[in-house]
Amino acid sequence: MRQAIIYPGEDGFWVAECPSLAGCISQGETREAAISNIREAIEGYILALQDDGIEVPEDRLEALLVAV
Repeated sequence: MRQAIIYPGEDGFWVAECPSLAGCISQGETREAAISNIREAIEGYILALQDDGIEVPEDRLEALLVAV
């Protein structure tokens, strides 16, 4: 399980990032496509780390909404 952040990008696409995996980012024309794409990106990222014998970092994201 990994947490991802999904938000609308400036170009009309949706952006999806996995903060616990540095540089693991994707996008999609729709929110659903971005979610599907980040799932694929996370899986590929973790497989690449494992193939290279690198420890997979823990997911330590603590999300907090702040009302301003």
